[in-house]
Amino acid sequence: MLTPPPPQARKEPFERTYWDDTVVDDYRWLEDRESEEVLEHLRAENDHTEAVLEETVELRSDIYQEIKSRIKETDLSVPVIHDDWVYYSRTVEGQAYPIHCRRTLNADGRSAPIDLLRSMAAGDEPDGTVAGPEQVLLDENIEAGDAPFFQIGIFDVSPDHGTLLWGFDRQGDERFTAVLRNLSDGSDTPQELDGLSYGSAWANDNETFFYIRADEANRPHQVWRHRIGTSVETDTLVHDETDERFFVGIGREKDDSYIQVALSSKMTDEVWVIPADSPLDEKRVIAPRRQGVEYNVTHAIDRFVILTNDTALNFRVVEAPEASPGPENWTELVPGSDDITIGDIDVSRRHLTLYERSAGTTRVRLRTWDSGEIELVDQPEEVSSAWPGANPDFESSLLRFGYSSMVTPPSVIVFDPTTQSRTVVKQQEVLGGYNGSDYHTERLWALADDGTRVPVSIVRRSDRKTGPGPTLLYAYGSYEASMDPAFSSARLSLLDRGFVFAIAHVRGGGEMGRQWYLDGKMANKMNTFTDVVSVADHLIETGITTSDQLVLRGGSAGGLMAGAVMNLAPQQFAAVVAQVPFVDALTTILNPELPLTVTEWEEWGNPLEDKDAYANMRAYSPIDNVDSLAYPSVLATAGLNDTRVSYWEAAKWVQKLREHTTSDQPILLWTDLESGHSGPSGRYEAWQEEARILAYIVWSAGLTKQVS
Repeated sequence: MLTPPPPQARKEPFERTYWDDTVVDDYRWLEDRESEEVLEHLRAENDHTEAVLEETVELRSDIYQEIKSRIKETDLSVPVIHDDWVYYSRTVEGQAYPIHCRRTLNADGRSAPIDLLRSMAAGDEPDGTVAGPEQVLLDENIEAGDAPFFQIGIFDVSPDHGTLLWGFDRQGDERFTAVLRNLSDGSDTPQELDGLSYGSAWANDNETFFYIRADEANRPHQVWRHRIGTSVETDTLVHDETDERFFVGIGREKDDSYIQVALSSKMTDEVWVIPADSPLDEKRVIAPRRQGVEYNVTHAIDRFVILTNDTALNFRVVEAPEASPGPENWTELVPGSDDITIGDIDVSRRHLTLYERSAGTTRVRLRTWDSGEIELVDQPEEVSSAWPGANPDFESSLLRFGYSSMVTPPSVIVFDPTTQSRTVVKQQEVLGGYNGSDYHTERLWALADDGTRVPVSIVRRSDRKTGPGPTLLYAYGSYEASMDPAFSSARLSLLDRGFVFAIAHVRGGGEMGRQWYLDGKMANKMNTFTDVVSVADHLIETGITTSDQLVLRGGSAGGLMAGAVMNLAPQQFAAVVAQVPFVDALTTILNPELPLTVTEWEEWGNPLEDKDAYANMRAYSPIDNVDSLAYPSVLATAGLNDTRVSYWEAAKWVQKLREHTTSDQPILLWTDLESGHSGPSGRYEAWQEEARILAYIVWSAGLTKQVS
């Protein structure tokens, strides 16, 4: 059966001119999400995509069942011990969302916390001497009802563990409605707080909490204070951030000392604190903002501990007296380094924890307050990832962190510095007889055109036949975000079909330190895209794959990467998956009324005010550089309610690609009409969406069956 031709959106030319450069946008009318014509067009695109991919329906079903069969659907998270309570969430087979629970912590649980965590995480019912009966705090399945989208964005229990502040989103636009739940009887107060953003913090009186509102551009810009029992209309504005480059955050120190108001742009920070015992007090600043100076703060006993890039490109750690924490009183604890980047810190009464990366690999080190000695926490695999875990107890001597590699499922580790013991309290169970030794991971290095060595993490089956085969290349390369190597059970559906999976750790990310990020930003942004091309070249030249078996995947800013790389080297790829892709980048960054645009100027440049910034973006913005090229097959995805990357970027890009491509490869668009940036909210729907994409990847590489 012949596939019907793709939908052709009507043309309604719109001209924009900046810096003597005129660009014609034929599809600007697609930006009206309320238009029935627009919705009909998106539905038609979905129908066309389903028609083209009809022959993958069985494969998609097989992959979905594979994904589902590897996951322990009824499972329990590793509990978190906080004061006299044990908090955890669990999932139930057949239910889309988690259930949030707690138990009282009893005497035997306090005396052997690691044993408690390990046994409960394994699903064992604790003895009454260890923990009390389960109390369900919030069942997301009940709260979601039959809503097509449901997301919890606020979940905050009061210091006395008596009240839960929780907020939900039913649209995917990341604006939350919050309510208070009495945890003694499970009842919610009738009063709702609408239009909230992420983040909240309780004061020590258990009656006062702080929350955040976003502006019309969805920028978190205000901190408000509310007191239980009072009207929302009488809430107090604590901070109103008028500089549109800055986002506002709120948090509570783990030693219960302060409420923290954090103001952050892409390259500058400013932190204010309010005593948690005196929430009506005026906030005071730790260090006034200085352009280009980043810092974050945590409180420990009688001092503030600060991670900062001030005089240290890759960050250093300083301490400051509580009464006068300004930069003039900073004393260095851990100096900066050219080879080690300190990405995050945590504190307890006994230790300062450093989450670092060196030579593209993450690691954890502990500094003892008393001695000042620093020790490295062992990691068994070189190509692996470690990240901060849940450590809410300031008094605890134990350190909890996450660990994974591309062959080792995500694990929760508890490290005891006193005994030097490293306990795996839970590793994600992969059903179906998964054996990590059946797979092989390693680090490769590709050479960029300018001589820069670009790290590449790969994983494959150990018994994969030698010689070129199907390969999926993934990259991101923006915002200093690091795409660290980690396990994915869904990925096994590719590996078991003979795929190699590769992550290109390209410039613009943070894998190799701050300079690595700067070398892929602003005027240097083209390095991100040419690095991906160099990695693709390396994979082909070393015999891992061929251009007709290589698929490229990226999402959001990684979608920008994918679109730009397609324009540079379309011949290198059989197909490209671009999820919620930032492909109309220049148009978006030229419009300060769109969500997030002003804050993004410090990442990409301000093309409204800077001719060079305009020229730089004009040179790589994917939709502005579509040309008469033999483009590979493309699957672009979008979310109608996405407030980060608008759906119309993918919709317009797909139209333009179809007009210009000289190949006969399909250019497809799939728009989720119920969700936002992160896709479907329910786990089964998310697995279905991943199965659709993986089936497309397998189909595009010319494979249809599993390796035996």
